[in-house]
Amino acid sequence: MKFLCVFLVSMPFFSISQEYETEYIDTSKTKVLEEIIVTSYRSESLRETSLNITSLKIDSLSRYGNFNLTDLLAKTPGVNMLSTGIAIAKPVIRGLYGNRVLMLISGLKFDNQQWQEEHGLGLSDVGLSKVELIKGPMSVLYGTEAMGGIINLIEEEKPKTNTKESDFSIRLNSNTAGGLMQYGYKANYGKKWFRFRVGIDNNADYSDGTNKRVLNSRFDGYQIKSTYGFIKKNWTSTNNYMGTFNRYGFIFNDVYTFIDADARFSRKLNVNPCHLVLLNILSSENKIQLKDSSKLFLNFGIQSNQRMENEGGGAISLNMHLLTIQYLLKWEKSLNQHNKLILSNLGSFENNTNFGSRKIVPDANMQESNISAYLESSYKGKLVFENGMGIGEKIIQTLLTPTVNTPQKDIHPFTKITPNYNLYSGMTFFPSIKFNVKLNLATGVRVPNLAELSSNGLHEGVFTYEVGDPKMKNEQNVSFNVFANYKLKKVEFSLSPFYNYFLNYVYLAPTAETWYGFPLYRYKQQNAIQYGTETTLTFRPIEKISTKISYSGMISKTIDGNYTPYIPAQKISSSIHYLFHISNHSPIQFYTNADFYFKQYNIAPNEIKTGQYWLWNAGASATFTGKTVTYIFTMSGNNLLNVAYYDHLSRFKYFGLLNIGRNIAVNIKIKFNEKQVKGK
Repeated sequence: MKFLCVFLVSMPFFSISQEYETEYIDTSKTKVLEEIIVTSYRSESLRETSLNITSLKIDSLSRYGNFNLTDLLAKTPGVNMLSTGIAIAKPVIRGLYGNRVLMLISGLKFDNQQWQEEHGLGLSDVGLSKVELIKGPMSVLYGTEAMGGIINLIEEEKPKTNTKESDFSIRLNSNTAGGLMQYGYKANYGKKWFRFRVGIDNNADYSDGTNKRVLNSRFDGYQIKSTYGFIKKNWTSTNNYMGTFNRYGFIFNDVYTFIDADARFSRKLNVNPCHLVLLNILSSENKIQLKDSSKLFLNFGIQSNQRMENEGGGAISLNMHLLTIQYLLKWEKSLNQHNKLILSNLGSFENNTNFGSRKIVPDANMQESNISAYLESSYKGKLVFENGMGIGEKIIQTLLTPTVNTPQKDIHPFTKITPNYNLYSGMTFFPSIKFNVKLNLATGVRVPNLAELSSNGLHEGVFTYEVGDPKMKNEQNVSFNVFANYKLKKVEFSLSPFYNYFLNYVYLAPTAETWYGFPLYRYKQQNAIQYGTETTLTFRPIEKISTKISYSGMISKTIDGNYTPYIPAQKISSSIHYLFHISNHSPIQFYTNADFYFKQYNIAPNEIKTGQYWLWNAGASATFTGKTVTYIFTMSGNNLLNVAYYDHLSRFKYFGLLNIGRNIAVNIKIKFNEKQVKGK
């Protein structure tokens, strides 16, 4: 409590989170319009949906010095990141991660074999315009895995009609002597538009709060994106391509004895162990306006995901390829002035194939389909009810794979067919611009993944022998979510409690058995409960200053009384944001914030406790606009006091490795102003 009191008293000296930075506007000169979100059943304003959804504007020229996309999302209350260093991170929504959180790209499910904790997603914030984040289940529309929430990545918007624009930016990080470079070009010819963007990032090993180098934590990546869109009568189509290649240094228990230290800022990734992720994604988003005033939406795409491991010396041992073909079809019809009906159908086919000598899971084919119906009813423009139901099925067929499921192994090839059903019921009430309250009750479902069903081997990333169980049942949850927001001219308050009840929660449990000296773990199931809250208070004493304080905390236990692994520590963020003008130039912004993390002693069996700590961050940004070019400068400092700490959701704590120390990031973006082009 002593530290809590210090934070409350010192609130005016600290800064805001990512969420507020994106929405702070000089309202004396600008009319603020309600933002439209697209992740739910239909495009609507945030307060008109019963979903607990947050919209975050994203720019790879981040003012917060983040090393990855997940790090940026984790500045939102209730969102954390499960990390293996600064490069490998998975989003955690209210204690759920991996196959319990669904990521969308171009409106389609992104599957990157995320069931392994020590592998990165292979995604970057390069070329994104915003992220929409749903807390709570949405399996009615998106099928399995949308249990804990949804993260929808939305690409940058097209420029104004008959204009073209381009930009170049560079980011430098002091801690890793690395950074990011990118270039983008886009043009809109009225009925046609396109864009092209390339990026490259490269970082050496990071140093912790004791200035100790964390050997082999280096990483690099290459990104390319392109879009071609067109309008033909009542048909609008946006077609995207994304290709990325990322390499991440591989950290394990005895990294300092296995690897000889090279030059401090060496970037070699072809000698020491590393992960490699190669992604290629083609997708098409289509909207057709039908003659009866209804709308038809069709998204379809193909994803190629190749995941490899170099265990030293450049030789690839693990080589898995996941091919995914999928579609999402929605039909929307206004029945009358107050009621709207949406019908949807999704389908996917996945093939997992091993090409390397080392195998973790068997070759497999997977198929999924889901149909749903959703009715939205509004009353007097102040109250909206949303109700939906969906049914689906998923088939997993494992194939005979040497060293994994051969006759001498305990688990043999199998075919698993699992039906599922989901319900959603919600209400949002917004009697005025000042007040909004949302309630929803929803179910989510997840079919145990390949690792949980069919693992039978040594998991070298964590040095455990893991055994799956093909007889496991579907994991199902029932979730109750509340969101209340009250907003005045100078004060805004929001509260968001939640409660989850899980049937057949899947977890990895230690046993008394060993395999050649390695501990043996088995996947098991048990019912579980999860509850917590997030709350935020914002105060704007004068027009140009905004202060904010937020809290998030939760509990997650299985029915036998044990805590589940990786429960995020309670967190308080306190902040201030200051904006001012110099003559006729664009505003200059300053921010500073402090995050306080409580000790986390609510741990699963064999998990490590972590102590309390706090981090201080600060930064500034300025924009200067000329006749043909706009310059944007930002500087940010994270962990300015160089605190030595273990984040509770860092896997490095098991290796005795601390999180990153002080880092100063400098960003420069050169934006070539809009130019007119002739329509085509």
